[in-house]
Amino acid sequence: MTWLNAIAQGMLLGGIFAMAAAGLSLIFGVMRVANLAHGDLMILGGYVASVAAVSLHIPVALTVLVSMAAVGGLGYLVQRTLLDRAMGLGEFAPLMVTFGISVIIPNVLVQLFSNDTKPLNIGSLGTASIRVGSDLAIGWFPLITVVAAVAVLAALHVFLYRTQSGRIVRATADDRAVVRLMGVDNRKVYALTSVIAFATVALAGTLYTMRQGGVTPYEGQLNVLFAFEVVIIGGLGSLWGTLAGGMVLGIAQSVGAQISPDLPLLAGHLVFLVILVFRPQGLFGRSVLA
Repeated sequence: MTWLNAIAQGMLLGGIFAMAAAGLSLIFGVMRVANLAHGDLMILGGYVASVAAVSLHIPVALTVLVSMAAVGGLGYLVQRTLLDRAMGLGEFAPLMVTFGISVIIPNVLVQLFSNDTKPLNIGSLGTASIRVGSDLAIGWFPLITVVAAVAVLAALHVFLYRTQSGRIVRATADDRAVVRLMGVDNRKVYALTSVIAFATVALAGTLYTMRQGGVTPYEGQLNVLFAFEVVIIGGLGSLWGTLAGGMVLGIAQSVGAQISPDLPLLAGHLVFLVILVFRPQGLFGRSVLA
C-alpha cells in the first residue's frame, strides 16, 4: 500500500506539472518558440492572486480569474510588442526575449515584495483528504488540481479541433505563409495563442501557490525545468502527451521520495533522460525522418 500511495501522490503531483506545461506546449506547437520565461510567468500568476487576496480582499476562489485576466493581458502585450518583432529576426531572437523576461520578472518581484514568501491561504481545503485505506489518502486540493488540468487540456483540445478559430490556429502552425495568402493575419493568431497560454500558466501558478501556501520570487527557475521535462516526455506540441508527461514526472519524483527524501528531483531527471535516449520524440510525439 505504501508504494501504491507513492504512485497516487505522484499522479496528483503530475496534475500541477501538466497544467504548468500546457501553455508551454501550446506556444511551442503553434509558434515554435521555447518560452524560457514560462516558469517565472507561472510564479507571477501566483503573486497576482496573492496580492488580489491579501491586499484587495478579493475572495480566494476569484483570484484565479483575476490572475488569468492579468497575465493573459500581459501575454497579448508581450506578443504584440516584443515577440512579433523578434520572430521576424530569426530563431534565436524570441529565445533571447523570453530569457530577458525570465530575468526581469523575479527581480521586479524582489524589489516590490522582497524575498519573503507571499502567502495565499485556502484554509482547511489545503489539508482535507479522502482516506481510502490505512496507508492511502487522497488530498482534496491536489485532486481538484488534477481535475482542473484535465479540464484545461480538454478545453484546449475542443478549441483547437472543434472551432473555426482553433482550425485557423492549427493552420497557422502548419504554414503561416499560406494562411496569410488566405487573408488571415498570423500576428493576431499568435496574439490569441499567447493570451491563452499565459492565462493557462497563470491558472497553474495560482493553484501551485494555493497548494504550497505561498510563493517566492525565484521558484520559477525550477518550475520551468519541470515544464520543459513534461513537454519533452509527453512529446513536443502534444496536449494529451503533456498530461501523460506530467503524470510520469510526478510519479517518478514521488517514487524517488519514497526510496529516499534526497531522490525525488534526481529520479525525475533520470526518467526524463531515459525517455530522451530511447524515445527522443516523446511518448506521444511523432518521429521525423531525416
